Amino acid sequence: MIKTIIFDFGDVFINLDKEGSRTNMLELFEIDDFSEDIIAINALYEQGFMSTSEFLEFYCDNFPKLSEADVIEAWNYILCDFPPRRLDFIRQLSEDKKYKLILLSNTNALHIDSIKKNIPFYEEFKDCFDAFYLSHEIQLRKPNADIYEFVLNENSLEAEECLFIDDTKENTDAASKLGLNVWNNDPKNDDIIDLFKVKSDLF
Repeated sequence: MIKTIIFDFGDVFINLDKEGSRTNMLELFEIDDFSEDIIAINALYEQGFMSTSEFLEFYCDNFPKLSEADVIEAWNYILCDFPPRRLDFIRQLSEDKKYKLILLSNTNALHIDSIKKNIPFYEEFKDCFDAFYLSHEIQLRKPNADIYEFVLNENSLEAEECLFIDDTKENTDAASKLGLNVWNNDPKNDDIIDLFKVKSDLF
């Protein structure tokens, strides 16, 4: 029996343009692919081990043609719209109080700042959850096992009573290995508002 639902944020509630963002950054930086250094820096920033100023300094030092504003714009390119129907969905779930609701997102300060600026109902959305975990604030990151263990321990949860929803298969695979029920949603075909239809076998 599911007692707790753990949601990802990007491509579950807010739409992302991952492919477009990647293409845009490669063109802007005039590179063919992301180097190991870039991948490592991005992961450090997402896990809160690097400040925004240090993050921007890395990019400006390595791509001197670009200003901080250029880097920020390229970094936030991935963020798209947040359909209000999804706010309605999570608001109703919160009001029903049938499940403990948790958000668990790999994100970073620049993205959250942009979302706060451009999504007027962000705080209302956040208030719908019993716990709200952002990777850069808790210094843990999916798909590492310790982030799921942290959520389970912090909230005294039994893995088999939890459903974890994420659009990245690597993340749901890691959660499944720890005994959580999972839904690896497809952003192109699935909508979180259809959760109880798609996963009716669990409810």
